[in-house]
Amino acid sequence: MASPLTLYPLGGLGEIGMNCMLYATETSMVMVDCGLMFPEDYLFGVDVVIPCFDMVMDNRDKLKGIVLTHGHEDHIGALPWLLKSVDVPVYGSKFTLGLVESKLKERDLDRWADLRVVKPGERIELGDMAFNFIPVCHSIIDGYGLGIETPAGRVVHTGDFKIDRNPLDGHATDMQAFKSFAEPGATLLLSDSTNVERDGFALTEREIKSSLREIFSTAKGRILVSLFSSHIQRIQEVFDLAEAEGRKVAISGRSLMRNIELAREQGHLRVPADTFIEVEQTGSYAENQIVLLVTGSQGEPLAALSRISEGEHRQLAVRPGDLVILSSRFIPGNVKAITKVINNLYRLGAEVLYERVQGIHASGHAHSEELRLMLETVKPKYFIPVHGEYRHLVKHQRLAVESGVAPERALVIENGQPVTFHEDGIRFEDEVPAARILVDGKGVGDVGQTVLKERMLLAGEGMVIVLLVVDEDTGEISVGPDIVSKGFVFEQQYMHVLDDAKCIVLDVHENIAPGDTEKLKERIRSALRRFFRKVLERDPVVVPLVIYI
Repeated sequence: MASPLTLYPLGGLGEIGMNCMLYATETSMVMVDCGLMFPEDYLFGVDVVIPCFDMVMDNRDKLKGIVLTHGHEDHIGALPWLLKSVDVPVYGSKFTLGLVESKLKERDLDRWADLRVVKPGERIELGDMAFNFIPVCHSIIDGYGLGIETPAGRVVHTGDFKIDRNPLDGHATDMQAFKSFAEPGATLLLSDSTNVERDGFALTEREIKSSLREIFSTAKGRILVSLFSSHIQRIQEVFDLAEAEGRKVAISGRSLMRNIELAREQGHLRVPADTFIEVEQTGSYAENQIVLLVTGSQGEPLAALSRISEGEHRQLAVRPGDLVILSSRFIPGNVKAITKVINNLYRLGAEVLYERVQGIHASGHAHSEELRLMLETVKPKYFIPVHGEYRHLVKHQRLAVESGVAPERALVIENGQPVTFHEDGIRFEDEVPAARILVDGKGVGDVGQTVLKERMLLAGEGMVIVLLVVDEDTGEISVGPDIVSKGFVFEQQYMHVLDDAKCIVLDVHENIAPGDTEKLKERIRSALRRFFRKVLERDPVVVPLVIYI
């Protein structure tokens, strides 16, 4: 009797980001991708969000390896936190592992990592499973889909992909390889759902380059291009077009520089020596000879383009006549920040082109007809949509049914819901821990709802600090009460309110027995909150500090 296969989704199902899936048999376990998410606005102070690894820790003796589909943060970003606790090889393409190594070096973890490069078409065995690496086209080079041989049958895991019908430089999804792997019969297909709501086919990279060529050929002044720093293929197009138009390219942004150097070292990027210049050299050339490649396409406050738009970049400034190209999509959640940058650039006299007004960006995720083509190529018995918010998963499920998958075999599952495949069918298992773990500085998982609620209060209402110095022997107040307002009210303007607050503190002190510090603090806190709500309709965090001398 064949061993069953159980899938444990730890991230990426019901959300965009934090992709992480465990494949487990009776004797082996393999993790596919280990991504993070960037925090939403209400997660004050949180740096990143990572999957819960409890299931991995409980089964670390079975874990045979970690397989990476590509190098985006939502697929590799959580590795530094996991690799501190597990000692297994990490498999991926050369470029993907180059990005991983750079990330691990930042935390002094690279010496412990066992990174193993896998070439296109290669097959590796991990326990009683085997992984075949199939090249896919995406918005980052060297990405793979996976053909997984398991005791329960063949599984296809697409990773992030698109089907470019007219690829540039060989960046294509190998549909023939997917077809060949699935021909003996595919038990299961897991497929990228991000763009299921977009009809037809995504724009091809060749079409994007054609649009950019027209823009470059007609631009009269400097051209500033901002894009995802991992989109090496698009960066190559910028260098090619700049060379064709006799322009020099200067780069501003650490992540761009790091990724460009890595791509050049590995032979993925061709940069003519006479085309690349330092930012400091741009002043030696005419404005129609310059292309500036900068970070900040998502309006990140500290990125180069944001600082340029605010007039705060030490070396670069926008001038009237500059043309700014945002060659990336607006990620939901970043729209306000991006539009603020665009407005600032227009104030400075620049013209700005972005996806909504010009065909200058092609998504790296398959549109509905490409997803249909993948379904019809693999012809799976079962289907699970991955990498998407819940509505994306449901719509992809419907597309699978339209493409021939039986309705009862097109499964929508979310993080923490395991499903087992065996000879007689499928079985849903008890849920496993799959909570989002918040990383705040060196703290991992120690920021919970109580801390977040306090941070929301501090952000919205501010803080009032009450200082009392009390004589330990007599119980009389020696110093104070002093009241300090932080983010609550301007002290000089509302001095009368704060003076009244001091009187309330004195009244509370008189009615509390000497030495009962905790009761004194609690009464001060509750009395002042009631007072501020009544007088100012505000509810700050009140922090009483009582010192005995």
